[in-house]
Amino acid sequence: MVNQIWQWQKAPAQPKGFSRTTSPVASTLQALRQQGRPAFIGYFPYGFPDVPTSLEAMRVMVKSGVDIVEIGLPYSDPVMDGPVIQAASKCAIDNGVKVEGVFDAVRQVQADGARALVMSYWNLILHHGVADFAQRMAEAGGSGLVTPDLIVDESGEWIEQSDRYGLDRVYLVSPDSTDARLQITSRAARGFVYATSRMGVTGERTSMSNSAQNLVARVRHAGAPYVCVGIGVSTAQQASQVGAYADGVIVGSALVHCLLDDEGRPRKDRRKALEALAEICSDLRWGISQARK
Repeated sequence: MVNQIWQWQKAPAQPKGFSRTTSPVASTLQALRQQGRPAFIGYFPYGFPDVPTSLEAMRVMVKSGVDIVEIGLPYSDPVMDGPVIQAASKCAIDNGVKVEGVFDAVRQVQADGARALVMSYWNLILHHGVADFAQRMAEAGGSGLVTPDLIVDESGEWIEQSDRYGLDRVYLVSPDSTDARLQITSRAARGFVYATSRMGVTGERTSMSNSAQNLVARVRHAGAPYVCVGIGVSTAQQASQVGAYADGVIVGSALVHCLLDDEGRPRKDRRKALEALAEICSDLRWGISQARK
């Protein structure tokens, strides 16, 4: 089955100036592995609570220790996201955020010294145009895409275009993924495989599931050189626990929550919200730095 999939995924020749052999994110993960620590990967939705504040939030994240920024594209039906990210996405959509604007965020994150991945439901990319999105992503200096609802079997066009422009493609796997599915995904992924630490939608957790460590071992056995874990990490202690066995610790809801009030609306005091974001990023980065000690 694996061989059959890769037969139809053969990519055409790529334009001059783009590399198909060097993964931007994998190079970062390799460098951090040599330093003895996992990567800190932080998610934040573009356009929440407004475009300028979202860009400032991403800048704060990088300054506070985030190595790789997942820039979320708001979607009207985010079925795999928890209430925090759903609320943030709705706010951004209500503000009229457009897909095209995300490339400004990509450029900024890259200029600030971190890797930039865009995380998007696949329908948004299809509607925009896969080839055009890949080209503009590469031109903006982006590293690639995290596609939570796209499986390898249905990603022939994305594999073709990501190979053409040297972009990473990050697929999600879960504890109920079969060994055959893990092998297919590990071979098709570029950058890393995103292992979900618990079943279900994203969101902050008070405790971590043991299934994550087992899943990481299974994905590595399936052939993935780098495996990062997300969906649930919200404290420095959890980040340290996950970082002990994962190549990267992915945090989303806990960061976005800093800019929401108790009723799920954007906090009015943006300065204090960004200060809270900087504080939690610093705490998480410290926890991650202790993971291998």
